[in-house]
Amino acid sequence: MIKIGAGRVRGSERDGISVFKGIPFAKTPFGPLRFAAPAPPDPWDGVLDAGRFGPRPPQPPMMPGLPAWSPDQGLDCLTVNVWTPDPGGSGLPVMVWIYGGAYRSGCADLPVYDGGTLAGHGAVVVTFNHRVGMEGYGHVPGAPDNRGLLDAVAALRWVRENVAAFGGDPGNVTVFGESAGAGAVACLMAMPLADGLFRRAIAQSVPGMFFTPAHAARVTESIVRRTGGASPYDTPAEVLVAAAEALATEEIPGRPREWGPIAFAPLAFAPVVDGDVLPDTPWNALAAGASRDVELITGYNRDEYRMFHVMGGGRFDDVGRAMRILAPAGAERSYREAYPEASDEDLYVMVLSDWMFRMPSTLLADAHTGTTFAYELTWSPTPVFRACHGLDVPLTFGALDDELAQMLAGESPDLPKLSDQFRTAWTAFAATGEPGWPRYDAGTATTHLFDVEPANVNDPEAPSRALWSATDFSPIG
Repeated sequence: MIKIGAGRVRGSERDGISVFKGIPFAKTPFGPLRFAAPAPPDPWDGVLDAGRFGPRPPQPPMMPGLPAWSPDQGLDCLTVNVWTPDPGGSGLPVMVWIYGGAYRSGCADLPVYDGGTLAGHGAVVVTFNHRVGMEGYGHVPGAPDNRGLLDAVAALRWVRENVAAFGGDPGNVTVFGESAGAGAVACLMAMPLADGLFRRAIAQSVPGMFFTPAHAARVTESIVRRTGGASPYDTPAEVLVAAAEALATEEIPGRPREWGPIAFAPLAFAPVVDGDVLPDTPWNALAAGASRDVELITGYNRDEYRMFHVMGGGRFDDVGRAMRILAPAGAERSYREAYPEASDEDLYVMVLSDWMFRMPSTLLADAHTGTTFAYELTWSPTPVFRACHGLDVPLTFGALDDELAQMLAGESPDLPKLSDQFRTAWTAFAATGEPGWPRYDAGTATTHLFDVEPANVNDPEAPSRALWSATDFSPIG
């Protein structure tokens, strides 16, 4: 049993790791607090049984065929989970995970995010739920934008105030995340509200999509129209979820004339550069000196878009059209000269990989004025998915039997070796600030390659980096 600020909690133990699940870090964000910034949780009497995860935030199914979210599952979704190897100790490095999910879905209770293996390396691992979709990122009149990011700030404040009770050092916190979670990490580095809440950051596959307030308002107008015109405050969460998903899957795809570049994603939500919660894009903020005292690892997977391409049935748009809309001027000539033997399909996957994740991650490394390390996952365990988006997640957590690992890596005998590489680097960085390879600077772009035989190379994606170097990934809208 552990005493924290709001009361006492009782967890469980598994394989020498103490586990605490479903601890509230904020009040239920519904009823009078719907679309509000997170408020501190109410204290409780007695002992809270922290034996199971809290409810998921409202969202559509993560994958086709999975059950949909329902309010019957509960609305008290802002909860944290803690894995610690030494709850009676002190001074362990703390690693706080932010899940991905295209800003539309995601939850901390997925088996792939189990923190037990990482905690076994001598760290306190924390995961938490934050609002997604319309509840977390939708533009709602009278409400703050970026409520999902505000949830992350509230969770980090909870960590600062309570993690010492679990054996962690509140002065040595590393925030890490993948995909939309990496986007949240990058945003936190740009947010004055997050100053001082973490010492280090790991951003795995940073997305480059941000919205202006005007574009976010247009998304809301389209969603409200689909619900019959009622105010979001008066519309049940499940109705907003369905309307937003219909917009993202039925209206936005393939319509760049109406919706701009997000038609290639497609996304209904992204962080809003509102000038308040998020004053500027991460690249602009970091280049101006934000988070210069935060040590950063950022990187990407070589074949990021390959997963979306395969799951979409292998269909692809005209590669020239995609490059004209998404990439800098002269992109088609540059790509074809750099990769003369690449097919149109391979070039399409390459440019979508660069636009969605590879070049935003590179730009973040180039912009950061503090200590930076860069990586690229080049390990290609199957000829179908290759080094695709999401492959790094089970490697990071050591979730080798997870469904995601089995789908993307198959029966590769190298899976344990690659996972050990990630876990060793990430936990060493959390403890010491050094992952085990040379630092990055924009001149040499030294990058660590995760592969069966790891290596450190200079500027491994030089043609793309040269082409996209002047791109600032300005907010859409």
